[in-house]
Amino acid sequence: MDLRGLHAFVSVVRHGGFSAAARAVGLTQPALSKAIRLIEEEIGGAVLVRSSSGARTTELGETVLRRANAMLAERDALKAEIDALKGLVTGRLRLGLPPLGSSALFAPLIARFRALHPGVEIELREHGSRALQRLVLEGELDLAVSLQPIPAELAWLEVRDDPLVVLLPAGHALLGRDRVRLAELGDSPFVLFDSGFALNDIILEACARRGLVLKEAARSGQADMIVALVAAGLGVALLPAIVVSNRGGMASVGASLLDESDLRWTAGFVWRSSAELSPAARAWLALVREDLGAATPA
Repeated sequence: MDLRGLHAFVSVVRHGGFSAAARAVGLTQPALSKAIRLIEEEIGGAVLVRSSSGARTTELGETVLRRANAMLAERDALKAEIDALKGLVTGRLRLGLPPLGSSALFAPLIARFRALHPGVEIELREHGSRALQRLVLEGELDLAVSLQPIPAELAWLEVRDDPLVVLLPAGHALLGRDRVRLAELGDSPFVLFDSGFALNDIILEACARRGLVLKEAARSGQADMIVALVAAGLGVALLPAIVVSNRGGMASVGASLLDESDLRWTAGFVWRSSAELSPAARAWLALVREDLGAATPA
């Protein structure tokens, strides 16, 4: 199957339609349509459903998309490996980062990597851990930050192990305490994370182990909104210590350390254990180990 055709198909899916995809890959729309048609003829079925609002994948198209991403990733890795043999560090580094903690942990590191390897194009994508794990497994990302637990198909390099901090609104009975146990929060409504965030599941599972059923006040995927909702008196929340220590607007909420050893924010980089990392990805991991003191992956 022609890799250029697969690249065209992936571009249509990523851009949600033919016009934007044609501009992105430098083809005319008729040429792009022909490339998709050739794929459909080869596999004997439609990969896209076209409509006035754009294009979406069929069930067959989802299978082709997953394999196409993996094949294109292998092509990029081969090109990068060839460049490495020539003494060059070029290519593309596709990183997935979570909204929580990334600005403090990784923004300076990305700038340093760019200075060391100006020939590498850096592509960043932000999602919750569950979505990032899926994108790595499907070959759309080389590396991503995720929380434990991780699937067996992924390798792991820990970069941060932080306690959680309890955010308390004004007037809360626990305000002013240095440390708070999870059971003491059982009667308080919680501002939780969106379902795509692994930390949300970690919190709920820790509560289940203790026989606690949280009262849910709201959900959000933005740390700023979570802090604002706590400040407005909607409920309490749990955030990693690194997020709290590097965030403004905390004067209107109380902050106490969560005193639970089994409920922490343990983050690390993951990648497909069965895939050969590109030289750019290996260079990134080497810099992470050097700069953040990351441990050797288990």
